[in-house]
Amino acid sequence: MTGPANDVVIRGGDVVGADGVLAGGWVAVRGATITAVGDGDPPPGESVDAIGCWVVPGFVDIHCHGGAGEAFGSADPDGVARAVTAHRRHGTTTMLASLVSRPVPDLAREIAALAELAEDGLVAGIHLEGPFLSAARCGAHDPAVLRPPDPASVDALLGAGRGQVRMVTLAPELDGAVDAVRRLAGAGVLAAIGHTDATEAQVRPAVDAGATVATHLFNGMRPLHHREPGPIGALLDDERVAVELICDLVHVHPTAVRLAARHAAPDRTVLVTDAISATGIGDGVYDLGGLRVTVRDGVPTLDGGGSLAGSTLTMDAAFRNLVRGCGLTVVEAVAATATRPAALLGRADRTGALRPGLAADLVLLDAELRPVRVMACGEWVRP
Repeated sequence: MTGPANDVVIRGGDVVGADGVLAGGWVAVRGATITAVGDGDPPPGESVDAIGCWVVPGFVDIHCHGGAGEAFGSADPDGVARAVTAHRRHGTTTMLASLVSRPVPDLAREIAALAELAEDGLVAGIHLEGPFLSAARCGAHDPAVLRPPDPASVDALLGAGRGQVRMVTLAPELDGAVDAVRRLAGAGVLAAIGHTDATEAQVRPAVDAGATVATHLFNGMRPLHHREPGPIGALLDDERVAVELICDLVHVHPTAVRLAARHAAPDRTVLVTDAISATGIGDGVYDLGGLRVTVRDGVPTLDGGGSLAGSTLTMDAAFRNLVRGCGLTVVEAVAATATRPAALLGRADRTGALRPGLAADLVLLDAELRPVRVMACGEWVRP
């Protein structure tokens, strides 16, 4: 990365600001902050040509396990930095570090190490995807370490995070799950429902208790059925719940993505990558939480079972897929990749939109919606 920008004006593009699209608009940046957004004559400053580009906010990923050969579970500061930098080159300026299921003592140690990096601002916090998951829908999680969310375990993991655990995914049908949701919500942590074999009747009490996120809707869940809607029907139809979608067009068919995103609308649709360490590296054999994963043609699957094991998706590709593959608009894609996830994390006053006073997080996308340049907190990210 280079040093902070100073009095930079990105001009001439289709700027997706907080109030819609400004054709031929501009964004002015000083230091690490957006100072103005508009159209017409821009203010003076070092000019960056954005003609022919979409200028959008930096992407916010609330569900990412790593990249560039690095997994967040190692909690190695240099490895985490490499993974974060790899995703920043693709436009993701804010992300949660997602950890897969481990025994509680091991997970607590990983959380404690990652908490320091979250406190330093390298990541926006920690997402625990397990160990409070259903063995029947565990996917690429080790079933041997899964367990019900008893109060002692929940408190131990939150305590290890020193306030940096932002989201916990659990299965609502497990013993103690509804009480755990209340405990999490009371601590200001997002309670998410995922990797679940619950019926609709088992999901509803968890949402009433404060669960507000559906972890990668459709994947790791009892399927939708017309006589038993299960978690998919319950979560998609509840206006209190934001729904994650892995938009690699492998995990979820484009038609299903479109149906879910249209029903949930921009206020509730959140794209995530679910990216693993293989992201940006290529096909091969990798480790995911102690399980062997093979990536072939960019698709990771668990050895011996064939279950999808995360993705090699980057958020710019998810953005393109939502628009080009699923038929949503660029404005809707901005909401799903930046504005809504930032609001979920309580960071809407810092990032997620192009608005004066927010962090200078922005991405220039060409006509094919591929990144041309990326700025994170006023710093241009090297390609």
